[in-house]
Amino acid sequence: MNLLRIRIHHLIEQLADEELESGWNALRALHCDFYMLKAIQQVKQSQQPWDILTHEEATRMLMFV
Repeated sequence: MNLLRIRIHHLIEQLADEELESGWNALRALHCDFYMLKAIQQVKQSQQPWDILTHEEATRMLMFV
């Protein structure tokens, strides 16, 4: 694991600021997608037929992420 950490640090040091910002934005989007996917999977495991949100309720829940 330490070898990967060293290689990642070396790669980051080689990136220009614009590339670093672009990469960070992509990584953040992936993190948010993964967070939502995990939440959806957890809900599917415990979801009951009467546990359906309206569009407005779902939108409000997404605002808190």
